[in-house]
Amino acid sequence: MTGAHRGPGFRERVDRAIRLTERLNVLPYDDQDAIRAAWAELTGRAADESFRLIPPVYSDHGINIRIGRNVFINQGCHLSDIGGIDIGDDVMIGPRVNLITSGHPVDPQSRRSGITAAPIRIERNVWIGAAATVLQGVTIGEGAVIGAGAVVSRDVPPSTLALGVPAEVVREIGQ
Repeated sequence: MTGAHRGPGFRERVDRAIRLTERLNVLPYDDQDAIRAAWAELTGRAADESFRLIPPVYSDHGINIRIGRNVFINQGCHLSDIGGIDIGDDVMIGPRVNLITSGHPVDPQSRRSGITAAPIRIERNVWIGAAATVLQGVTIGEGAVIGAGAVVSRDVPPSTLALGVPAEVVREIGQ
């Protein structure tokens, strides 16, 4: 998708997400009820009681994030959700992880006026290590592990370990 996300209301959605994440980010970790309430306001969806988040967290829309049960998001994560982020049950996301569903066209003529976007899907029981980056259009299969610092630009099969820049599957989990 190019340009479609820059239509009416785009700037307002971004401004709203920034305001709401600023409020969320001053909440103490010990007040998970308030964090879940602020998360629900940001995303427009109630968070399960098992959801845990350590602020700060950043988002550019908020309304395109869906999380399952028993999800943990560590501090300093950036959730660029223009294209949509779907996080399954039992997922753990390490500190400073970036989930980036959007970018700009490569062509210089449309780079400032267009946005490319595609969803990120993180299936059940995935662990994403510290400072990893997952790019638009990627699905991470059930039970997979993404190593710290990896840059994931392609789908990761279920029950595999992916490491590096760009991330490559190095082995199946359980071997």
